[in-house]
Amino acid sequence: MAADERARKMAMYEQFARAGKALANPARLELLDLLAQGERSVEELAQAAGMKVSNTSAQLRALTGAGLVASRREGVRIYYRLADQNVSAFVGQVQDFAASRLADAEQAARSYLGDVGALEPVARDELVRRLQDGHVLVLDVRPEGEYAAGHIPGAVSMPHDQLAARLAELPQGADIVAYCRGRYCVFAPDAVRLLRARGFSARPLEGGLPDWRHAGLPVNTGASA
Repeated sequence: MAADERARKMAMYEQFARAGKALANPARLELLDLLAQGERSVEELAQAAGMKVSNTSAQLRALTGAGLVASRREGVRIYYRLADQNVSAFVGQVQDFAASRLADAEQAARSYLGDVGALEPVARDELVRRLQDGHVLVLDVRPEGEYAAGHIPGAVSMPHDQLAARLAELPQGADIVAYCRGRYCVFAPDAVRLLRARGFSARPLEGGLPDWRHAGLPVNTGASA
């Protein structure tokens, strides 16, 4: 192979590698999971991720440079969003691939989430049918701002850190499905464990809001009534 042809080939692969390099940082992966819930300012992302604003800004610049994130300015604030929904699908595939191929990744996920399979997750198609029948109470256990940015129609906002104090609001005998940010979000599994311990019938949704949106299912916006 001629030297100039090899140089062109390697230049091509170098550009392909930019996406991989952008994901080769746990803080950036967390930021992408947060942005999959909706647009946020740098300050909001920093608070949600428990990071310094300066570090958050640096990570977002790297993600923007790789074409994964877009931004807009409103006054003195900069707001970030995923470049498009394909980004969330791509990140989810990377996470699933790692968990299926790397024993350490699978063990880390299980250590963090617990045995989610034992909670009998509800498939999206099943939840759609049950929503149509009106025989299910859907709880969105993400923070209120994420609920307002987009939620499953009919879902009730009950953030995971408020759930224990608001159990009296839930009707006895309700068949509950809880969901959060995605398959590697601990809010819904923990909410289901709490609900079951208090005598409720509850299961987590398989995946989370991004998976629901990727499937082309409807998403509403606005704060809970």
